Formats: sequence, structure tokens, C-alpha cells
Amino acid sequence: MTDTSTDGLYEYAGNLHMHTPYSDGEAYHAQIAEAALQCGLDFIVVTDHNVRVRGIEGYCGDDQRGYVLLLTGEEVHDQTRLPQVNHFLAYGADHEVAQCAADPQTLIDAVNAAGGSGFLAHPTDTIIPWVDEPPIPWVDWQVERYTGLEIWNYMSAFKELLPNPLTSVINVMRPDDAVIGPPPATIALWDKLLSAGQHVAAIGNSDAHGTAYQVGPLSKVVFPYEFLFRCVNTHILSAQPFSGEWAFDQQIVYRAIKAGQAFIGYEKPGNTRGFRYEAHSITGLATMGGTVQIGSGVTLMVRAPAAATIKLIHRGSVIAEAPYSDTLTFTAQQPGAYRVEVWRRYRGRARCWILSNPIYVEG
Repeated sequence: MTDTSTDGLYEYAGNLHMHTPYSDGEAYHAQIAEAALQCGLDFIVVTDHNVRVRGIEGYCGDDQRGYVLLLTGEEVHDQTRLPQVNHFLAYGADHEVAQCAADPQTLIDAVNAAGGSGFLAHPTDTIIPWVDEPPIPWVDWQVERYTGLEIWNYMSAFKELLPNPLTSVINVMRPDDAVIGPPPATIALWDKLLSAGQHVAAIGNSDAHGTAYQVGPLSKVVFPYEFLFRCVNTHILSAQPFSGEWAFDQQIVYRAIKAGQAFIGYEKPGNTRGFRYEAHSITGLATMGGTVQIGSGVTLMVRAPAAATIKLIHRGSVIAEAPYSDTLTFTAQQPGAYRVEVWRRYRGRARCWILSNPIYVEG
């Protein structure tokens, strides 16, 4: 567990989307927590479909190996609707909300009323062309008051790398070679919402199920929990450190993702811990998810954990870029949401390594 701060913020890495046999996963909570512990995660949130399993939250581990915070949320969708689109990740609600699944806006409002936050899961999910399985994106875009988007769902995004049987076999056997970044359609959607003036927080997750696939007499788990926990995760930043008391620390996690005080890290190209992005203005300092007044200008400062290509993005366009650098500084003189992407070479190709939540500059 990361429990040190050099800038007044404590960083914790975790995963917020996975499943157990209570819905369509293969491993139970204790087994998943063990996998997360082996991968060095600080927290996990299990999100079974339309059921919130209570009474198992807490810290798992020991003094020798460390501890991981195990929490439970819920992935809610209308099971009577075909195809079963509109999956909604609910975090921190103080009671069951699956009974509201039939109407997306009612569901969103119920989660908010229960003190929670909600994210549209895999919002641009696509079909695998050669498999008879419908896509499950978000389709009811008249909704409002949701917290944000799951902009990088590893398993959903991987479907775009399965255009035909032969390519699918190759990419499944060598996923690290195939994965470049989150779905471009999801990023374009996020930028569209941000450009329209909405505050939309972002998270990135595994959507781990641990499913075994069988070919003849052979059975293999293609994407084990342990593998996925070393891929796409969400890192939160908090002014308060974890206390070791799970009920207190869960509030730190939920407050951070609700406020957008977080970034998404693709851990394969390298450890993403230590990324920072902040804004300095005449009205004060803001970090990811925060808001500053533009005044005579806002200085945006990015620090990456290692040399890479840092891109500052405003209204869907790259407005500043620092190739092979671990820092970028830019003076913003226009209002809007400013977010950061960091790209790093891995296995001979540039990969999306880090995605920040935006800082909102108001006129």
C-alpha cells in the first residue's frame, strides 16, 4: 500500500469493476482479493450484476504481505431488456438500487439520493463480428446527473481487437502486443461531453470475470484476474491517508472517484504511480477534477513517472505536447476542460500509458 506523500496527496491504485459467481464471474471475493494483493493493488470494488453482496467488505491480507481494501458496488442493468444495454456502475450507495434498473434516469437519481456515485459502463461497447453476441453500450443519452464514464474497460475494449477468428487467436495469445489504448469512440464521446461544458469524471477498469474457455478437451482461463489487475487500473489521490479502518477508507475511495480526483493507468508499459497534474491560478491551486478561474491565465503542470510523450487536450484537440519528457507546462487562456494523455513505447509501439481526469478552467 502506498502511504507516503511528498505533495500533500496520497495515491492509491485499485480496480473498480469485476465479478464473482454471485453473477457471472468465476472467483469469490477472497480469491479476488488475493489476486489483487499479489498485484500490489490498494483497493478493489466488486461489482456483480444486479446484486450487492454485503458483509464481506474489509481489509484482506497480513502484516507480511500487506493489505488490500475489499469493497462492493454493483453493476446494474435491466435484465428484461434485449439486448441488455445501459450497464451502470453504482458505488457507495447505502442501499440496494437494482430495483430501479428499468429506467436509467430513475436509477441514476436513486444512486445519487443514496449518497453514491454512478458511471456509465463500457459506453461504446461493440460487437465481435464473427460471434453471435449483441453489443452492450449505453444508448439512452437523454439521461443526466451521472458522475462519469468508464472510459477504458479492458475486456470491452479488447473486443475491438477480435475482427476475425485468426486475428482473435493471435491477439488473445499475445494481448500485450495488441492493446494500444482505450476505444477511440469512447474518448471522442468523452471529449464531446466535456466540450459541451459537462463535468464528466473518468475511471478505467478490468471487468474481470476469470472465465475459462474450452476447445475440445482443453480449458484455459484467457484473462485471469491476476493478469487484468496488472493492466488497466484507476489511481485515486487523497489529502487523507488510509487509516486501516475499512469503513472510513471506503469513503476516501468513493469521494475521490466522485470528484474525479483520479487518473487511469495502463500498467504494462511501466508503473504509473507518481503521475501528477495540477493547475495554478490567481485564485489558487487545483488538481484533477478541480475547477479554477481563468483570470489572466492558468498554468497547467504535468509530471509523469518517466520520460514519455505528454499531450494536453482541450476540446478534443492536442494543444501542447512534450515528446520524450517527464514534464509539461502550459498557460491556458481559454475556458474549458483540460485533460492529459501520456503515451509510452512498449514492445515497439506507442501505447496510451496514462489518462488524467480533466481540470476545469472557468471564465
